[in-house]
Amino acid sequence: MTNKSSAQQFEGAGTQDRNLAMELVRVTEAAAIGASEWVGLGEKKIADGAAVDAMRGFLHTVHMDGTVVIGEGEKDEAPMLYNGERVGDGLGPKVDVAVDPIDGTSLTAMGYNNALSVMAVAERGSMYDASSVFYMEKMVVGPEAADMVDLRLPVKQNLQLLSKALNKKISQLNVCVLDRPRHKGLVREIREAGARVKFIMDGDVAGGIAAARHNTDVDILLGTGGTPEGIITACAIKATGGMIQGRLAPVDDEERQKAIDAGHDLDAILTTDDLVATQNCYFAATGITDGDLLRGTRYSSNRIETQSIVMRGESGTVRLIEAEHRLTKWKKDN
Repeated sequence: MTNKSSAQQFEGAGTQDRNLAMELVRVTEAAAIGASEWVGLGEKKIADGAAVDAMRGFLHTVHMDGTVVIGEGEKDEAPMLYNGERVGDGLGPKVDVAVDPIDGTSLTAMGYNNALSVMAVAERGSMYDASSVFYMEKMVVGPEAADMVDLRLPVKQNLQLLSKALNKKISQLNVCVLDRPRHKGLVREIREAGARVKFIMDGDVAGGIAAARHNTDVDILLGTGGTPEGIITACAIKATGGMIQGRLAPVDDEERQKAIDAGHDLDAILTTDDLVATQNCYFAATGITDGDLLRGTRYSSNRIETQSIVMRGESGTVRLIEAEHRLTKWKKDN
């Protein structure tokens, strides 16, 4: 008997493969609920710890043989969900796993919008190695403009092309940008082109996916953010038909040399397929606080309400999932 490749295992899983989507949502729901108890309390480390504990507990029930390739850090820095940790029940398809129990820890601690619990899964060996350079320049758009804009073009020209693709005036375009001092010049270029800037405090996974979705007020995401978040976003982009482009952005000479030693071309434009080299991938997220993408987790006297999104690259399916969790059952099970 010949052994099946990871791709064959993943592709041939049929109904079990599709069921993986719902299993992943259970994981992000658990992490979001764990974090939600700390919203607005100013304790981002405690909130993150609660989300990590909840996510890890549910991950080990998922029918997959997973290896964390984007996690909370190396083993000596993060005792759970560290890079290289095996997750899942070990019986399903062999997959890479990228997790972010809270995309937006500061948002959660301060009670601000757009905090999510997110994770992505793709067949083994298909996720880009983000270990050498932490930041990259990014551009994310939806399917209408996917073949028109290019990160190498000037900002003004990209916005003109986006305006044409969306059939909107430039003055009507909303450009999502992380509110960071490094983006001062970018913001000036956007405004000089006549477009509007929509700042986000943290969590550019939510911003990137909002840019790629048709029912949000974000038309494009621009700026420099985390490389790991870019890879997670790329898994979602596979389902929407949108586009993410990236270019590695070392912060100093040491990181630049590390990237060169790892064989990376620092001038290369990384495409969606470079970041995730397969259609066999999933993205799942659950809202912690209200945001552009999802409603936050809410409590009543006897239940917890969550809103999640799950995307499957192979089928191009995007599902919004509303769930009610009986409070007594949740506390008992956890």
